[in-house]
Amino acid sequence: MKVVILAGGLGTRLSEETVLRPKPMVEIGGMPILWHIMKIYSAHGYNEFLPALGYKGHVIKDFFLNYFSRTRDFSLNMKDGQVNYRRSANEDWVVHLNDTGHDTLTGGRLLRLKPYLLDQETFMLTYGDGVSDVNIKKLVEFHKSHGKIATVTAVRPPARFGALEIQSGKVIDFHEKPQVGEGWINGGFFVFNKGVFDYLEGDHTILEQKPLERLAKDQELMAYQHDGFWHCMDTIRDKDVLEKMWGERKASWKVWE
Repeated sequence: MKVVILAGGLGTRLSEETVLRPKPMVEIGGMPILWHIMKIYSAHGYNEFLPALGYKGHVIKDFFLNYFSRTRDFSLNMKDGQVNYRRSANEDWVVHLNDTGHDTLTGGRLLRLKPYLLDQETFMLTYGDGVSDVNIKKLVEFHKSHGKIATVTAVRPPARFGALEIQSGKVIDFHEKPQVGEGWINGGFFVFNKGVFDYLEGDHTILEQKPLERLAKDQELMAYQHDGFWHCMDTIRDKDVLEKMWGERKASWKVWE
């Protein structure tokens, strides 16, 4: 099953990093968050990816073109230019890199990839800035069980601030950045049947507006409720949180060995 990753947005709220590179290439632990997302899917056996490129898409292309030399030891024969890598790749990936336009919106990016997705009834899609420990296999099983066009993973977002429990003016408990106890939001990690293309109109289609609204109205959208870890990287603060978790070996999204 193919995995679409929306990787073409401007990332304006993370401008400290995205002035030089697209948001999916912002690094956590020395590797782009895009790589982390792909490792999540790969850990569950899904290894064919379609990053939907846009803003500074050449940076993503360059990363994959140079992936072997960046991640493997090698010997270079300066006489004939022959390169011998001393370790084989750990990633059994096929990556289809497609430019979906600089200003194209989320639904439009998916629509531009339609020719590459019609060979399968079902495919997956997620954002290029969010990581989770969601069980992808169970997500796919859930999608296949209900027979609807679309499944969205519903998550409880991490709070932006520490939570205080107070009695008589005294703090009796403090929870740093807890998961919100109520309310669900769109966490990405979608599964779609190809019928979703009937809900997309053009480059300026925002997936999260009319398409998902219409799918919900038509009772074709189901939610896979994930109570575990999920975190997006919208701001420099989010990046710092994820970087700290990785450095302290507390990265809950690291579901691979």
